[in-house]
This record gives sequence, structure tokens and C-alpha cells, in this order.
Amino acid sequence: MENIIEIKGLKKSYDKFEAVKDVTFNVKSGEIFGFLGPNGAGKSTTINMLSTMKKPSAGVALINGFDIVNEKEQVRQSIGIIFQENTLDDKLTAYENLLLHCQLYHVDKNVREERISEVLEMVELTDKKDKIVKTFSGGMKRRLEIARGLLHYPKVIFLDEPTVGLDPQTREHIWQYILKLKEKAGITVFLTTHYMDEAENCDRIAVIDDGRIIAMDTPEGLKNGLGGDLMELSTENNTRAVEIIREKYHKDPKMKDGTIVFQVDKGKEFLVDFVKSFELPIQSINLRRPTLNDVFLNLTGREIREDTQLKKEATDTSNKKDNK
Repeated sequence: MENIIEIKGLKKSYDKFEAVKDVTFNVKSGEIFGFLGPNGAGKSTTINMLSTMKKPSAGVALINGFDIVNEKEQVRQSIGIIFQENTLDDKLTAYENLLLHCQLYHVDKNVREERISEVLEMVELTDKKDKIVKTFSGGMKRRLEIARGLLHYPKVIFLDEPTVGLDPQTREHIWQYILKLKEKAGITVFLTTHYMDEAENCDRIAVIDDGRIIAMDTPEGLKNGLGGDLMELSTENNTRAVEIIREKYHKDPKMKDGTIVFQVDKGKEFLVDFVKSFELPIQSINLRRPTLNDVFLNLTGREIREDTQLKKEATDTSNKKDNK
């Protein structure tokens, strides 16, 4: 499977601050590629560079074979993008929003109506095409934005936190449409998220933190990389318990919300012996398989949380402008 996106040594700096630091990876044609990381990690800055909205400070990136700096128009014709914030015109109808996009992207007049009907049907908004967008729910607006991003048949669609702020049921519906894109249209989906359940839908995931790629694999590969099961333990003296686990069992326990967490091989066998022999009274104990959140905790020492305080990524000062 050929690479639809090729990135080597990509960087973005603002004065002395490095927002993206020497990022290198490829995205295969037709895959759902996840960019997993907390707010402020460099996800949006990377997407802004790949979509030609920000000029890299260094490095090379090709999308559909086109250079993001020297062949901007070809790159823009090759991609669709759905931002975190709503960018629809609330005063227009759904149809009028899509028609405007067709005009901006020079979609041939002879196929515009067909394309609009096609994407509205894909996201199940055909019966809402003549409704004013300001009357739409958050989920309907997000579906319409996805439809709009597909009108010019992009090779790659960028989804920057596509379900942030939506309720769980609506998030699930949005993902049904995203998975349909891959199956029906063969479009490559480049997704940024900090939701663990969404990241599970990806074919591969790059974990980014502080502007650097710190791990990349399939979701299962990342979880398997932790090795074994996870033991969660609470005692009447967690500080002393941590010391015992390190000294006697040669594990590397971490504290998580007042609970001790550490990795074990052959978890069920370990659990039985541990409960019998541990020298402190155990208040609670649990054995489970690793999650992607555990992967991130292991890699960075902290969790990705939905309530992570939003960090504004660095922007250019008024006297410094990116080439658009």
C-alpha cells in the first residue's frame, strides 16, 4: 500500500518556542491514521502545516505526491479538512453551504448537483438540505461539515477533533460515517483526537507529546507493548506499598488517582500469590488489560483526559506572518 502522506523532519517554531519538533512519519493510502495526544501537543499545528495554512520552519511533507510548500494548490485540491470549530455559514441552508464549497473548489458545474446529493445522502441529511444551518444540532452540523469536505473527492480528509463537545450517542453516529468513508470511498482519514475510544478505530496511531512523535503502531500493538496485564491496588499505606512492590516484586508502580498501578505477566497467577503473600492489608485490588490511556500514561507519566485544560498553541505575532 503506497504512502499518501510522507513527512520528514517537519518542524514549526515561533521565536524560541518549538511547537512541532522534527516529526517524521508516513500515512498509507486508505487507512485511518490517528494522531493521539493532549491539547497543546502539536496536533493542530501539524495539521495546519499539512493543509498549507502554516508554513513549516523546516522539513518536507508530501500529500498525494505534492509538496505542501511549493505545490499548495495541488495539495489543497487533494485534501478535505474539518476543523474543531464550526466553520459553516449558519445563515445559509445546508445546500447553499455545499454549493458555496463547490464554487470555491472549482467543482465542475455539470457534476455539482450530483456531488451534493451524494454527500448529503452519505451523512443522512438529504431531507434537511433546505433548512437553515443555525437550526441544526451540533451533531448535524458536524455531519454537514464532513459532507462538505468530501465534495471535491479529496484523497485525504483531515478531521481535527471531529467529535469534541458532542454527546456519546452523536459521537458514535459520526464514527459510523467516518468508517463508511473508508469502506465506500477509499479515502484516507487523518484524525486528531484525545478520546481513547475514538483512537481504537484507527488502523495506526502516532502518539505525539510536546511536539514529538513518541510512539507509533496499531492500537493493539501499542497496548501489547506494555506487556501483560495491569494490577490496580489500594492499601492503608500506599507509600509503603509502592516500596514493597519495587523491592520484593521488582515492578515499577505508578500512582493514579490514589491507586497503585503496575504491570504483571500472567496476571491471574500473579494475583493469587500476591494476595496471599503481600504484607500490608489490601483495601482493593483489580486486574485488567491495558488501554490506550495506559499506553500514554506509561509513555509520558500522565493521562490524556477529556477535561484537559485547553492550551492555546503558539500563533504568529502581528509582525510575523506565515505564507499562506
